[in-house]
Amino acid sequence: MGLDLTDYEAKACNATMAFWGNRQKALEAKIEAGTVDTGERGAVTAGNTMDGFTALMIDLVQANGLAHAKIYRRRSVLTLPGFFRPTKLWDILVILDGRLIAAVEMKSHVGPSFGNNANNRAEEAIGTAHDFWTAYREGAFGTDTARPFVGWLVMVEDADKSRRPSQRESSRHFPIFEEFRGASYLDRYDILCKKLVLESLYTAACVLASPRSAVTTGVYEDMSDLTSLKSFVASFAAHIAAEAARSQ
Repeated sequence: MGLDLTDYEAKACNATMAFWGNRQKALEAKIEAGTVDTGERGAVTAGNTMDGFTALMIDLVQANGLAHAKIYRRRSVLTLPGFFRPTKLWDILVILDGRLIAAVEMKSHVGPSFGNNANNRAEEAIGTAHDFWTAYREGAFGTDTARPFVGWLVMVEDADKSRRPSQRESSRHFPIFEEFRGASYLDRYDILCKKLVLESLYTAACVLASPRSAVTTGVYEDMSDLTSLKSFVASFAAHIAAEAARSQ
């Protein structure tokens, strides 16, 4: 029996429209309440922008044999123990019979600023993975348990600034790796996601590029096969199906 990807492309389009629509609604609400943050931050701090993608993950769990698993998405129940810090907040957790099946983090990066924020996102993703797997090694999620699925997904604004080759990156003492030379910020996210998977820091990592106009179209673009949404959901669905088979 094949994997059920639950018509993920159509759901991703709806999730993309919701992403841009929720950002705008959140910003308007904060402006009306007089509590808006500097620049675009008001839309980010309001939350809920990635809910459509969270719903897609839930559909994949239910469609691939683990409908009886507990799926957590409310902030109050999304923390896991860390090794270098007490806890880490995730965006979705899947737990079955006390075993951690999956943990997924979802991020977004919308302009106009891409430089420092891109580095911050990379540092967060790398640090989170190192903390998680060290905690796993030390038995934080139980002993003799199979490796859970750990996923990282980021939605990046498709804009001139995120597509433009960067000339800013330099290293005074030693040269940077060749793949980063002239890479745009979207390219850098693609490189990051590839390396997160190749270095086994995440089971799957995905970067999606979408313009603001997608609020009415739902259009998004993959950057490469390895970091595509299809690869991400297929990997997630396969892990869920394998766990379902084990639990029978």
